[in-house]
Amino acid sequence: MGYLKEFKEFAIKGNVLDLAVGIIIGAAFGTVVNSLVNDIIMPPVGKVLKNIDFKNLFLPLDGSTAGIKDLEAARKAGAVIAYGNFIQNVITFLIVAFAVFLLVKGANKLRRKEAANPDPTPPSPTREEILLTEIRDAIRGSK
Repeated sequence: MGYLKEFKEFAIKGNVLDLAVGIIIGAAFGTVVNSLVNDIIMPPVGKVLKNIDFKNLFLPLDGSTAGIKDLEAARKAGAVIAYGNFIQNVITFLIVAFAVFLLVKGANKLRRKEAANPDPTPPSPTREEILLTEIRDAIRGSK
């Protein structure tokens, strides 16, 4: 029973829940970035570069893929190096890295702003603190 209780304490800690939320949001963010690269960025880039479809750029490693223009068909026919997919993945990575950089930069800016402007008014004492202060003062006064 000790393992179950320990696991429950571990799983309910805020850090584990924050991590789970981060992973889920990260996966969703990844699909959005993939769509941004594949559907919005790469088509105009390909158009500017004489209608190149980066998805179908590959280097055949043997003669069995000669004359094939589609990557999937070329993969079925033989070994290929799909450098077009690599280029798209590098662009996707750069976009994700830049977005994370902006996110971290914004968070750091907020932290610096909060550290520079601490709350000038201390919190008012709780009811228990007031009572304990009165008790302390009463004890000091009786001596």
